Amino acid sequence: MVLNNVLVLSQVTTYLLALLLALCIIFPISFHLGDFKGHCLLFSNGTWGETGQLKVSWASQAFCDYNLAWAGLSLLVALVQIYRFVIQLCRVTESTFLSAFFDVVLSLLMSLAAITGALIITIGYQTWCNAIMMRFEACEDATINTIDKADDIDTRMFYTHFGTAQFGAWTAWVCWVGLTMFAMLKLCKYHQQENIRVSMARERARLVSDRHSQISG
Repeated sequence: MVLNNVLVLSQVTTYLLALLLALCIIFPISFHLGDFKGHCLLFSNGTWGETGQLKVSWASQAFCDYNLAWAGLSLLVALVQIYRFVIQLCRVTESTFLSAFFDVVLSLLMSLAAITGALIITIGYQTWCNAIMMRFEACEDATINTIDKADDIDTRMFYTHFGTAQFGAWTAWVCWVGLTMFAMLKLCKYHQQENIRVSMARERARLVSDRHSQISG
């Protein structure tokens, strides 16, 4: 029971972190889309004109939408799981083998979604910065210069937005990997308990059989 409570408390704490980190992705990317008039800078490229303006070849908004989607799902799952485990702690009950198996599958799928999102943000943002650094020494230099008057984008906060989103995405992935490990530990514990129950049932049946044999003899 003590081990189970420690695992559940660890899960609740990590789900709380995953919830907060999801917000670190949702808010910055949402603000970014507002500043960039619905354009997503991830994987966007362009060429510099003689006037110092960047003619942007905008990539699909789906790259930003994917990260909003998986972060939103992460937020929802974290809320549901926190409620579920807090109720479990208050009622001093244990999960079943089936629910522990479900937690393993869910956490594993969320880990895959998280690392996909983190890679999209990191690689896509680097593509954008490579275009910026064809004119400036550092990517953040574009935050103090008007680089695209044609699209009327506001570049003042993109560096902060995607710095926060990258941190949120990679740290959220670490949290989901941790949650996968916690769920697997619980699954192994329940499997071990089931094996002990089966062994005890067999031993009890053997003792009863031996006792009957002795009485009959």
